[in-house]
This record gives sequence, C-alpha cells and structure tokens, in this order.
Amino acid sequence: MFDVNTYFDKKVVSISHNGAEGKATIGVMKAGEYEFGTSTVEIMTVISGEMQIMFPGESEWKTYQKFDSFRVEKDSKFKVKVEQDTPYLCIYK
Repeated sequence: MFDVNTYFDKKVVSISHNGAEGKATIGVMKAGEYEFGTSTVEIMTVISGEMQIMFPGESEWKTYQKFDSFRVEKDSKFKVKVEQDTPYLCIYK
C-alpha cells in the first residue's frame, strides 16, 4: 500500500511504501531549507541535484550529490538545504 506524505506547506512530498524489506519513501523537496526529525535510523540517497546537510551537533554543512547517501541516527534532528527541486530516496531502519 502507498501513502502520500506532505510537509512544509507541500514543499516536500513523498510516497511511502511498506514492503518485505521495511519502509521506504521516495520524494521531492522544492528549493528551500528544512529541518527534519527522525524516529528511526534513516538512510537518504540523493537521486539528482544536491543536498546540503547539517547534522546534529555540527556547525558546517556537508554537500551530497547525485547518488550520494548519508545516514541520520534515530531520535535526532537534521537540517537540509536544496537550491533546486531535488528528488530523494529514504530507507528507514
């Protein structure tokens, strides 16, 4: 079954799937800056474009480009900046 999720006044939209290997979402972020919270470990992959990420406890942005992945720990908050509409894949562990 698929669910559609919208965040930040529909500036971030994703489709969620719960399959045999667990939950995953694929979505798009409009250009902007966002802060997300996690309830599980999340592994995100940039599909095209790039994302700048500020991880918890850090003071500098890290850039991830097409096909780069990064991991965000459970129960944390992280910031995302995108300069153009950017699709992503998120796998929940």
